[in-house]
Amino acid sequence: MNDKVWGYVILFGSLLGIVCYVYLLFLSPWALLVVQVSAFLAVAAVLAVVAWMGYTIAATPSPEPLEDLTAELSTGENLDELA
Repeated sequence: MNDKVWGYVILFGSLLGIVCYVYLLFLSPWALLVVQVSAFLAVAAVLAVVAWMGYTIAATPSPEPLEDLTAELSTGENLDELA
């Protein structure tokens, strides 16, 4: 499928999702459950992003201190690597 077809599939799928959500929220007997599930999914999504950020920060090695880098540059070491 080309990009235009995928665009229309996403567009109409989203509109259908909105119609279903409105029905479930305002016209069905499960309105309270729909609100609870929606709130849970929203909070869980935000906390999952925060957890991913925390893992990324914890798993990334610390950068080399700037003092060591400036000392190497001032003594002329690694000048061939900079060129």
